[in-house]
Amino acid sequence: MKDYPQQRKIINDPVHGFIRIPTKLILKLINHPYFQRLRRIKQLGLTEFVYPGALHTRFHHAIGAMNLMRMALDTLRLKKHKISHKEYESALIAILLHDIGHGAFSHALECTILKDCHHEELSVLLMEKLDDEFKGKLKTAIKIFKGEYHRPFFHQLVSGQIDVDRMDYLQRDCFFTGVSEGTIGGERIIRMLNLSDDKLVVEEKGIYSIEHFLNARRMMYWQVYLHKTTVSTEQMLIQTIRRARFLVQNGTKLFSTPALSFFLENEITLSQFEDNDKVLDYFVQLDDYDIWASIKVWTKCEDKILSSLSNMLVNRRLFKTQLTTEELDSDFRTEIKEKVKKQFKINDDELSFLVCEGQITNSAYALGTGEEIYILKKNGKVTNIANASDIPYLESLTQAVTKNYFCYPKVK
Repeated sequence: MKDYPQQRKIINDPVHGFIRIPTKLILKLINHPYFQRLRRIKQLGLTEFVYPGALHTRFHHAIGAMNLMRMALDTLRLKKHKISHKEYESALIAILLHDIGHGAFSHALECTILKDCHHEELSVLLMEKLDDEFKGKLKTAIKIFKGEYHRPFFHQLVSGQIDVDRMDYLQRDCFFTGVSEGTIGGERIIRMLNLSDDKLVVEEKGIYSIEHFLNARRMMYWQVYLHKTTVSTEQMLIQTIRRARFLVQNGTKLFSTPALSFFLENEITLSQFEDNDKVLDYFVQLDDYDIWASIKVWTKCEDKILSSLSNMLVNRRLFKTQLTTEELDSDFRTEIKEKVKKQFKINDDELSFLVCEGQITNSAYALGTGEEIYILKKNGKVTNIANASDIPYLESLTQAVTKNYFCYPKVK
């Protein structure tokens, strides 16, 4: 590529090795405060309570995904597909910034600190702010990110069922958690990518790597992302913030950092982000450190529910969790709730802060979404992987598995 930084910047990544920063614009984006904030947001939230090595950040992941995007685009160019310099750089920017809208603790607090506002929407808002700052140089990247660019394979590489986002987080999360069952052949999958009518396909000889990729993703969801202890800690964090917000909005003076105070005091929706720059300014100040600093102080709070939850998190005294595909016995749930009320001396209205129940769902491969994985056969025909694969359990990977969770503090 042209437009290299004067001094070529290289990042030594533990997963992918040396990663070169290819252009001046990308280097400036990486050095921007919006992106540097991702250093202070862990990729896997509170999963470190299960796997102590899971301390990597959204910053690591975004840089790694950009590197895989570079490899994918280079592969397509080698296969004689035309990709201009502008398209190349814009695709790298789109994947680099794809997670820039994540809030503190990533998915765990996405619907707690904010209301009906998802990180993808905030990523677009922040990319648009950066586009203004960099005088329109991100317009193509934003179109790619939103799926509005006229060549659909760019968006498929950013957000699809075999996108470079998934390839990086699976490899990275395996590396840092030590869960080897989720290991994938990311580089081989990338080498097998091709295009048909400007849509992403996988060459037939790569089908077994894709099958393994789908199964590895399923394994990672149950062993890492939806591990019952991860569910427990995330629920504890959610209820801690819920309780803090309840207290603040009912007149209790509570310590928190300025950025967190703003979101505890106000119910923030997407329209408020769009209408008020102050909201976005507070959001980009908020990260995991704000939450932990506040929780540490809340351990001494006079409110027994907030102090109990905060102490449990700080000292890793986690909720017990029942996670099952069967419906939990109602008598058991009632008994636990009564014990919690008695032990913590709380009423029915306060019980929801200490006893959590709900459902989690996972499917490794989605059919009927328009984002299916297609295989390019040796005869030039393109077919859905569901028709091309000869493994009997592929269909089972398309079935959504739902589990019920019931989380509660240890009771006597």
